[in-house]
Amino acid sequence: MISSGLLSLPWWGDVLVALALTHVTIASVTIFLHRHQAHRALELGAVASHFFRFWLWLTTGMVTQQWAAIHRKHHAKCETPDDPHSPQVLGINRVLWGGVLLYVKESRNAETMNRYGHGTPNDWMEKHVYAAHERLGVTLMAFIDMALFGVIPGLLVWLVQMIWIPFWAAGVINGLGHYWGYRNFNCKDASTNIFPWGILIGGEELHNNHHTYATSAKLSNRWYEFDIGWLYIRVLAALGQARVKSVAPQVRLNLAKQHCDVETLQAIIRNRYEVMARYARELANGCVLEVQRIGSEVRSHRDVSDMIQRWFHHSPEELHQSDRQDLEKVMQAENATATVVRMRRELEQLWSRTNANAEQLVEQLADWCHRAELSGIHELKRFSRSLRAYA
Repeated sequence: MISSGLLSLPWWGDVLVALALTHVTIASVTIFLHRHQAHRALELGAVASHFFRFWLWLTTGMVTQQWAAIHRKHHAKCETPDDPHSPQVLGINRVLWGGVLLYVKESRNAETMNRYGHGTPNDWMEKHVYAAHERLGVTLMAFIDMALFGVIPGLLVWLVQMIWIPFWAAGVINGLGHYWGYRNFNCKDASTNIFPWGILIGGEELHNNHHTYATSAKLSNRWYEFDIGWLYIRVLAALGQARVKSVAPQVRLNLAKQHCDVETLQAIIRNRYEVMARYARELANGCVLEVQRIGSEVRSHRDVSDMIQRWFHHSPEELHQSDRQDLEKVMQAENATATVVRMRRELEQLWSRTNANAEQLVEQLADWCHRAELSGIHELKRFSRSLRAYA
């Protein structure tokens, strides 16, 4: 036996308990701080809410208002110089390894707290215990760990607890989550899904999904993705300690519909990220061979496919010069690929035209579908018919 504490566990027992304790902390961050406090995606009952607050005070010393305000500012100013922790601006190494320092720096910004910290707990416990004595909780946790595991093992467990959130949440999610991974949706920032199975970091691995639908209590979106935080929320809901307010919209199709109406328009706008992701997925592959024939350079199928995806996910002015030149060459050729690219831009304008009323937008959508079905492009015709079925 290594431990001389109350639990008297072998070394591997200490490791398992430490991982369990850090997982409770991860769950507290993603459910309470992130989905409940920062984004109001769900409501929590008094028992669950007070437990999460108390546990976070013990294991992180973070103040609810500070965390929520910094995260809200991150969404409001994402990938700009005002973003508190963007690797696109500050560099991946600084955010990955020094994310906690960026958090501490921003927490001292009174303007950030005043502008983005509204609506967070302001009761007696928050004023006189959690916010007033943020270091007291982690100090108390150190003594609890030493009592449970013994002095040396307890200090090691405590050290893991203190490092866990600064590294995984402040470093990995804020760093790699805006630098490396895959993207389901072309939202306006650089957010990525680090891994499709959100277990280790409570579902926060699905960061692109979150930035696309920030007020969704569920972070998984594809059938193969898993958000363990959502599982915990469902359990809390079954116990009467959670009420989900918002989730990402789900596409519903009415295959009997043959015409566009206001309901069609609203459904398409509500699911616009899904619509554009599906457009790229269903139409980009058919453009590859044509672009290879037009291009003067010999390129692999994969290189051309990646370039076309960039065409679909970025405006021309955002493209690299070589991509922009290739796109211009294709558009001048007036071929099927040029039609697909042009029709995508026109479809995107449905939710960017603020000076048009609903009736005008419905007419534009109907005209778009009509021209798509007369284009002679099989994939575009099939996509247009599916749009008419949105409900």
